[in-house]
Amino acid sequence: MKATGVVRRIDDLGRIVIPKEIRRTLRIKEGDPLEIFTDKEGEVILKKYSPIGELSEFATGYAETLAKTTGHIACITDKDTVIAVSGGSKKEFLEQGLSKELEEVIENKEIYTSSDNDEIAIPITENDSRERRYNAQVIYPIVSQGDVIGSVILLSKDQNIKMGESEFKVVQSAAGFLGSQMDI
Repeated sequence: MKATGVVRRIDDLGRIVIPKEIRRTLRIKEGDPLEIFTDKEGEVILKKYSPIGELSEFATGYAETLAKTTGHIACITDKDTVIAVSGGSKKEFLEQGLSKELEEVIENKEIYTSSDNDEIAIPITENDSRERRYNAQVIYPIVSQGDVIGSVILLSKDQNIKMGESEFKVVQSAAGFLGSQMDI
């Protein structure tokens, strides 16, 4: 654990303020849910809560099925990180923070399809260089009870591949199914 040197007092209602610099660094926004953990030494640990993260094992299996079925790279994300990937480099995607562009697409509940090289490719992770790496993409938000909780993404680096209606429908079905699992 890394010490920040910041000390805060608990107020009379039991609240503590997380400093703005820490919230910005950890990308915690007003209204974001936090999970609270304690350990034997009396430490309290706050972790950004990801409802879809609870389904990470299930999401991994789903990503593998999507990749095998479509022949493309399949990624499943929560609102901050890639939680499952198949058909591509796990090192490149898994547990990587999302790019600002992708976060914006997800937050706005946008459905994005780039079918060929003439269209803009959205960087997936914050470590993506700004050069075009994916020749075709489909990004579909996962919505549960009206709130966006992540996305399902298909990617292709092959210049001869174009995402079509079938890829769109597969990603739409996956996002709908994963969102419905959170409703249960």
